[in-house]
Amino acid sequence: MTDERIKTYIKGLDENMEGGIPKGYVVLITGMPGSMKSSVGFNILYNNAKENKTKGIYISLEQGRDSLLEQMDRLHMPATEVENLLSVVDIGYLRLNSEGMEYGDSWNSVFRMYAENMKESQGYDILVIDSLAAVEVLADVKNKRAELFHLFGWLRGLGVTTFIISEASTDQGIMRDEDFLADGVIHLDLRREGASVNLYLGIAKMRKTLHKRGYVPLIFDQNGFEIITD
Repeated sequence: MTDERIKTYIKGLDENMEGGIPKGYVVLITGMPGSMKSSVGFNILYNNAKENKTKGIYISLEQGRDSLLEQMDRLHMPATEVENLLSVVDIGYLRLNSEGMEYGDSWNSVFRMYAENMKESQGYDILVIDSLAAVEVLADVKNKRAELFHLFGWLRGLGVTTFIISEASTDQGIMRDEDFLADGVIHLDLRREGASVNLYLGIAKMRKTLHKRGYVPLIFDQNGFEIITD
């Protein structure tokens, strides 16, 4: 029996990853600033909504909702086409406009409340969280590995497939707590080649999935994302 999969809608990637991401996984989308992490996450939500009528939620803790939607519209992913299937929750706005709210358990509760309430009211199947660093700050994480263990367990308990945007270390050889705890890690890499800076993608980890290792060029145009394989 084949596991159900969530497609990334990155041309060439799903075909080389047994059809996509196993449903229910917690997957990191990690990379340096400017490596299109948020765009890749939104691309998964947008195209699953457009092609499969799959409901999704994008929870932003940093970038404003209007800014994010304008950016995605410029990248040929207008949320208006899937507005009944894709919601963007701007917790960053709440953060900036709630001076009386302190960090710690209060913020952690607000974040989880939004995710749980929207799961109950909208029944979404895909969740994107942007970003892990903001979650850690807002939740005032002290013991990172232990608290991430509980966070990832809670996310799996929602019964959705979750993609978490995460900043990568400049040293790709360093494994972080979140890398060990996640079910999958999609790494986006920026490389300078002559006068150009090009984008590469590698699947560093994907449990219960056969996939090629190594990095391949990732391109984006009006037709979407595509990896270039030999």
